[in-house]
Amino acid sequence: MADQTPTGAGSAAPAASVAADDTAWLRAMPAVFVLIWSTGFIVARFGMPHAPPMTFLAWRYAASILCFLVWISLVRAPWPTTRAQWIHLGVTGILMHAGYLGGVWAAVKSGMGAGTSALIVGLQPVLTAVWLSARGGDHHVSLRQWGGLLLGLLGVALVVSPKLGAGGVDALNLTLAIGALFSITVGTLYQKHHVTPCDVRTANTVQLMAALLVTLPLSLLESEPMDWHPNLLGALAWSVLALTLGGSSLLYLLIQRGAATRVTSLMYLVPPCTAVLAALLFGESLGLTTLAGIATTVCGVVLVVRAPRVQA
Repeated sequence: MADQTPTGAGSAAPAASVAADDTAWLRAMPAVFVLIWSTGFIVARFGMPHAPPMTFLAWRYAASILCFLVWISLVRAPWPTTRAQWIHLGVTGILMHAGYLGGVWAAVKSGMGAGTSALIVGLQPVLTAVWLSARGGDHHVSLRQWGGLLLGLLGVALVVSPKLGAGGVDALNLTLAIGALFSITVGTLYQKHHVTPCDVRTANTVQLMAALLVTLPLSLLESEPMDWHPNLLGALAWSVLALTLGGSSLLYLLIQRGAATRVTSLMYLVPPCTAVLAALLFGESLGLTTLAGIATTVCGVVLVVRAPRVQA
């Protein structure tokens, strides 16, 4: 008897398997992003005592650009094709790399506790929701999502409250932290509305080039030398390979694929995840207040990202 298998049917199963793998990866992206992004304060604890903030970030951006250029040359990734794309990517790079990271690291270096800075930057989802609601139209934030945003903010406050006394707050570091908050908020919204989808490797490289152009002159104003301690080398390597090549690339993809409110709500999960990592790596205690804050934050984020029920 002749083979009755339709032409191309033999490849259907592998194709379905590849599609399932892609779907599983897309679903895992938010969790992987939160885990990687949460290591930022862990890296700061290792590297900050041995380097001034802008000099460290300049080295980080330069090394990241070099790694991306090697990656791009190996796979021949396409570069942005229009002048407008380069400009928009440059603006987001200045906001989301130079402005956000520069503000946070400089605030911590000048004496602000990591918990306090995490709480200030944790206002980002609320600022994003306020802006989208003010614009109206298709950018409506539902009552359920507002409840989730406020619940997530309460959870973040509970998580970082035991650490609020770890560092003093003055006008300088408060201004730096608030500047970082506005930079990441505006950068996220700007990228969502102005940056057209393009290759994540070349897009990140353009963003980092713009950030380096801003950060390098500032680093020349710092008098503290780099102390090439093993902790600093480890922090720099992790910042380049995991946080920039991994975390920043995932953030770019998440912004392009998801609604701004849902993406920024993931930032609420960073302080709780950081608290867990600090407990595992440094033996920091997880009290009842912290555990309650973690549970509250997770519930808040679920309310924001959960798809609304479809009425029959």
